[in-house]
Amino acid sequence: MQNLWSDEEATGKDDLDLLVYQSRLIGADSKLVVWGGGNTSMKLDEPDFRGRTRRVMRIKGSGSDMKSIERKHFPAVRLEDVLPLFVREGMSDEDMVAYLELCLTESGVPRPSIETLLHAFLPHNSVAHTHADAILSLTNSSRAAEVLGTVYGRDVAIVGYRRPGFLLSKEVAQAALGNPRAKGVVLMNHGLFTWGNTAKEAYDMHIELVSKAEEFSAKRAAGQSVFGGITGKWVDADRRSQVAAAVAPTLRGLMGQRQRMLLRFDDSKDVLDLVNAQRGKELSAIGPATPDHLIQTKRQPLWLDVDDPEDVTQVLRAMHEGVDAYANEYAAWFGQHRPEGVDMLDPYPRVVLLPGIGMWTTGRDMLANLITSDIYHHTIGVIGDAQASGDYMSLMPKDAYDAEYWPLELYKLTLAPPERDLARRVALVTGAANGIGRAIAQRLVAAGAHVIVTDVDIAAAQQVADELVAANGPERAIACQLDVTDEQAVAAAFRTARLTYGGLDIVVSNAGIARVGQIHELSLEDWQQSMDINATGHFLVSREAVKLLREQNTGGSIIFVGTKNVPSPGKEFGAYSASKAAEAQLARVLAIENGEFNIRVNIINPDAIFRGSNLWSPELRAGRAAAHGIKEDDLEDFYRQRNLLQLPVTGEDVAEAALLLAGDKFAKTTGAMIPVDGGLKDAFPR
Repeated sequence: MQNLWSDEEATGKDDLDLLVYQSRLIGADSKLVVWGGGNTSMKLDEPDFRGRTRRVMRIKGSGSDMKSIERKHFPAVRLEDVLPLFVREGMSDEDMVAYLELCLTESGVPRPSIETLLHAFLPHNSVAHTHADAILSLTNSSRAAEVLGTVYGRDVAIVGYRRPGFLLSKEVAQAALGNPRAKGVVLMNHGLFTWGNTAKEAYDMHIELVSKAEEFSAKRAAGQSVFGGITGKWVDADRRSQVAAAVAPTLRGLMGQRQRMLLRFDDSKDVLDLVNAQRGKELSAIGPATPDHLIQTKRQPLWLDVDDPEDVTQVLRAMHEGVDAYANEYAAWFGQHRPEGVDMLDPYPRVVLLPGIGMWTTGRDMLANLITSDIYHHTIGVIGDAQASGDYMSLMPKDAYDAEYWPLELYKLTLAPPERDLARRVALVTGAANGIGRAIAQRLVAAGAHVIVTDVDIAAAQQVADELVAANGPERAIACQLDVTDEQAVAAAFRTARLTYGGLDIVVSNAGIARVGQIHELSLEDWQQSMDINATGHFLVSREAVKLLREQNTGGSIIFVGTKNVPSPGKEFGAYSASKAAEAQLARVLAIENGEFNIRVNIINPDAIFRGSNLWSPELRAGRAAAHGIKEDDLEDFYRQRNLLQLPVTGEDVAEAALLLAGDKFAKTTGAMIPVDGGLKDAFPR
């Protein structure tokens, strides 16, 4: 393990800045901590609100991430109030949390870590704690005591597994004080604590002890088949993707029976090494590397048993049987350990393993999905290294229950803000690089959805997706090139949805063009292109959408962006009006055919959307101005004045209508045609 400390970078920093620096170095290495794990502290002298110097401890606040932690994320507790607790025999988690809040020196700061007392009871200025993979590989072995003795001798103290809290804090301090030569404490199934007079000393010792564990495991693993060797059928990459795309919506529907989930497919080498191994099923069922991981991955993954992973029918059958069995087993495990008054959490798995194909992880959004995926990759590594020196072991079932249903973790769930209207949903929008499509994509993401931004102009679509990700988080949007008249391209876009998010909930079929000319002067090419994009394009998109949504079996919303010209056509707009009328009839038939599957199909009829729209080409503007007998510069004002409200209509207005049709507020509306045109009496839906 590389020591990243730079004396040059550390020069000139005060003690709190050095704590931040140390924490970020630790957080930068995922082999030490992942996604909010670990914590650090520093004891120092600070003036209180009356100007008196008091000894305090700055410790990482609950929920902070060490990769990006700042000074404000380290609340301070008064040590003169905390240290007397050491003589107590016991203290409940609730009492401890309440007590620590009274010991804070400032208001409006994060809650101090649940391991605050542990850090405080150690008599060292700087303390660092991680869930280092290399340490877990030693502690999660059937020969843990022997292995730890071989690696460290008496240089570390060892404490058996106990859930974080008062008793663990006291046991760690007693173990450290009882071994004056100890350089750190190893907690079974949990991680490592090191200390020093300075932040650098604590960090250096941490890297030294973790490096020893890495070196030991590397020597033991050399030349071994730690998962028991390869078995079964090895499937090539293209076929893996084909199978994954074919089955993902069904899996997503099964996993979302209690609450919607997004899926993330992964066929990385380490995943394949595990799922294709002789002992893969057995080892994956043992449990998580540490209770901190269990919150994201649950106690066990779902392993799908199939004879032929390329047989989609067989895989789908295994998914139906496997998900139901997992939920039933989870409910039985919960019932065996639950106290009165505790409600069962979602009983469905967070990790699904399919031999020959790979892994799916689930989460409420793609960030949660990425966290689960990352943690399980680390778990695979820990399992392999633990196997090199013994048999991999994990928590006992009761300990796993106590970790997942820890009251302090359940309390965190109550603090989460309400989910947005389209949380846990995935949308695909065509023609989303500009105009109405772009506005709809932006609005759906703002409401909590993940969006596939499709357009024939991939560079412009990518720009929109990049903007959405920058503002809303990782993988919140992706771009996909799509010519809606190309059958293969449409199928490929929906395959992307299947592989990236596991499926779809919302499809906005928006892409369109407008060709101008009186019918007797219209070229066959312009007529055919209008039909290809404005009618056939919607057919191809909706056909793939319906297939996916029926497989997923969770309902869905298909929204067609039509035009006011459907109920109220205009002269020289024959090709546009006729092709859009075909689109409208297509939408109505789809609504009729798919109501029994809770798939809603509705139409929005906008009018005169100028801002940001590529529809209004210079030729179209000139033609419409001539048709109305007005100057081209007066065109936008003309359209504004002709509607009843005499207001301009924007893409954002259309996006608001799309938002309503996409979500649950219009859950019982299908086959509807909604005008967004400022009020045009000739275009009132009949």
